Amino acid sequence: MTTTILDPSNERSVAHRTLLERPASIAGLTVGLLDIAKPRGDVFLDRIEQRLTEAGAKVLRFKKPTFTKPAPVDLRHEIASQCQVVIEALAD
Repeated sequence: MTTTILDPSNERSVAHRTLLERPASIAGLTVGLLDIAKPRGDVFLDRIEQRLTEAGAKVLRFKKPTFTKPAPVDLRHEIASQCQVVIEALAD
């Protein structure tokens, strides 16, 4: 099966990326929840955090300063160095 992911940051050249294999279970993994700073994203992530914790994951919360710009490099590095899985909240 082929999956096409469109990157809205640069539509002139298509980047070919290999999807990472999904873990069989999230139990014991550290999951980062990234709030992109849109209204009610925190409400969505609160519920996701509850479900992940019930499933045995350790949850770390992160928040972008604003939804209008990409996450700062230092925030992306922090997430990548501390988390094995990341969920990004998109809500209004």
